[in-house]
Amino acid sequence: MKRKLIQGTITPALIVITGAFLVVIYGLLFLLVLQVDFSNRNLASESALSLAEAGINYYRWHLAHDPADFTDATTSAAPYVHTVTDPSGGVLGTYSLTITPPASGSAIVTIKSVGASSLYSKVTRTITAQYGRQSLAKYSFLQNASAWYGSGITVNGDIHSNTGIRMDGTNLSKVTSANTTYTCGSETGCSPSQSRPGVWGSGGDQTLWQYPVPSVDFNAISFDFAQMKTAAIANGQWLGASGAAGYHLIFNSNGTYTIRRVTGTNYYDAYDADNGCQRQYQRITSETQIATGSVSQKPILFFEDTLWVEGTINGKATVVAAKFPVQTSNTNIWIPTNLNYLAYDGNHRLGLIAQTDIYFARDIPTNFRVDGALMAQKGKIIRHGYISSCGSTTNAVRNSLTINGAIISYNKSYWNFNNPVVSGFTTRTINYDTRLLYEPPPYFPVTGDYEFISWKEE
Repeated sequence: MKRKLIQGTITPALIVITGAFLVVIYGLLFLLVLQVDFSNRNLASESALSLAEAGINYYRWHLAHDPADFTDATTSAAPYVHTVTDPSGGVLGTYSLTITPPASGSAIVTIKSVGASSLYSKVTRTITAQYGRQSLAKYSFLQNASAWYGSGITVNGDIHSNTGIRMDGTNLSKVTSANTTYTCGSETGCSPSQSRPGVWGSGGDQTLWQYPVPSVDFNAISFDFAQMKTAAIANGQWLGASGAAGYHLIFNSNGTYTIRRVTGTNYYDAYDADNGCQRQYQRITSETQIATGSVSQKPILFFEDTLWVEGTINGKATVVAAKFPVQTSNTNIWIPTNLNYLAYDGNHRLGLIAQTDIYFARDIPTNFRVDGALMAQKGKIIRHGYISSCGSTTNAVRNSLTINGAIISYNKSYWNFNNPVVSGFTTRTINYDTRLLYEPPPYFPVTGDYEFISWKEE
C-alpha cells in the first residue's frame, strides 16, 4: 500500500486560531487603553476641580486685599486665566475666572472659576461661589451707647451695644456687648450708678446673651457720606441747603417720589433726655413742590438739610440727610406718619440715614409702622416725651410701634417714658429683615471682609 499525503489541511484551522488570538489580544489592549484613558480622565477631572477651587480661593484672597477690584487688577475683560505650576515648575493646569460684581443694592460678589488640567485640557470643571460683605443692618438694634429694653418689647434679631445692655424684654436672637462690665446709670435704670455685667436684666432667652465681643466702629461710618453724595449726584437725587426749613420727601406707591421744599413749620413742646423740654418744629405748615423722580432710576437721595420722610416704598432706595463738614454739622430726619414697603416680597428695601437724629413725630398713627434700616450716625432714634411737665399730652400714648428692619444709632435710642407709659407705645415689636444682611439698600454701609455664602459646581 502507498501512503498518500494530503497537504494544507491544517492551514485553515491555524489561521482561525491565530485570528481569534489576535482579536482577543487587540481587544484586551483596546480595553487596557480605554481603562488607562478613563483613569487619566478621572485624574484630570479631579485635578481640574482642584484647580477651579484654587481659582475661587485666589480671588477671595484678592478681595480681602482689594475689596473694590472685580477685574483681577487689570483693565481687560474676563475671563482672567492663571497658570498653576508645581514646586518644580511643571505646569499642572489653569483656572479661568469670571467675576460678577455686586448689583446695586447688594453686597454679594459671584466668582466663576473654570479649572483645566494639563493632562487633558478639554476636561474642565466649573465652580461658582458667592461671597458677601455684611451690612451694618445685620442687627435689629446696634448702638454705641448703653441700652435698656423694657418688659413690653420683643426683638426678633441680633442686639449689640458697644457699652452695655439691660434686657428686661424678650429677645429671640443674640444679645451682645463689647464690655465684660459697664457702669449702669440712670439711662438704664440704676440709681445710684453701679457696675453691671455687659448684658443683664430680667428678660431672656439668657442663653443668647454674649459678652464681651468685638465692638463696632461708628466713627468709620462718616467716611461713607462723601461717597454717598457723589453717588447721588451721578446716579440719584442731590439737593443742597434748602434756604428754608428743609425738605419733605414722599414715596408714592407707583414707584415714584415727590420732593417739596418746606417753607413753614410749627412746634410742639417735647422732652428728650439730653435737652429737657424744648420746642420741636416738626409740623409742616407750608411747602412747595420742587422735584419728582423714579426710585428705580434714582435709588439714592441725598439732602443737605432737615428732612421729613413718609409714604410707601416701591423699589429699593437709600435716603441720606447730612451736611458738610461731617464732624461739625448736624442734620435730622422726621418721620411724621407710617413709612411702609409696598409688599414684603424682597423687592422693596429702604435705608434711612441721618447725620444726627431720627425722630418719630407726635401725631403719628396710633399703630405706627416703619419699614427699613434706620441709622443715626452720631445721634439717636427717638420719639420725644409729650408729658404734662412740658405742656400738652395730646397723642402722647400710641398703641403700637412696629419696625421691620434695623435700628442703628450712636447714642441711646428710646421712645417710652415711665411705667406705666405716659408717652410712647403700649407694645413695641422689632422684626429683623434677613435680606438686609447681604442685600442692603443701595449704597448702604457694609463692613468687614467678604464671607462665604454659597458654592456649587455647574
